[in-house]
Amino acid sequence: MEYIETNSPEETYAAGKKLGLSARRGEIYTLNGALGVGKTVFTQGMAAGLGITEHVNSPTFTIVQVYERGRLPFYHFDVYRIGDIEEMEEIGYEDYFYGDGICMIEWAERIRELIPEYAQNITIEKNLEKGFDYRKILIK
Repeated sequence: MEYIETNSPEETYAAGKKLGLSARRGEIYTLNGALGVGKTVFTQGMAAGLGITEHVNSPTFTIVQVYERGRLPFYHFDVYRIGDIEEMEEIGYEDYFYGDGICMIEWAERIRELIPEYAQNITIEKNLEKGFDYRKILIK
């Protein structure tokens, strides 16, 4: 397990970018953390590390956003609003999970049974005692 401490949104973005620079085809990441903890900022950094120049935001109402203009395709999932696992089958999740790109899945615990064992888990935590912008990013 690795962890990174950041003290600003820019540092959280940079941590995501570093991961994006080293990401390899077929990798899956789950992203966990409370609302407002910086999941989208981290994901934007990861996309930048993949060479994606499009604006990246959370796909809250679309389940998945697809970005194909980087060195690898990037599939950003937000499954918070999934009511039934069948919704994932309807969007063809397997094409993304087992395709040629990188998957980032927010709220992955809602579809736990679909997540491959080799997926890497990223958790972002706040600690207000260390400052308003402090984040601890755990990768395992």
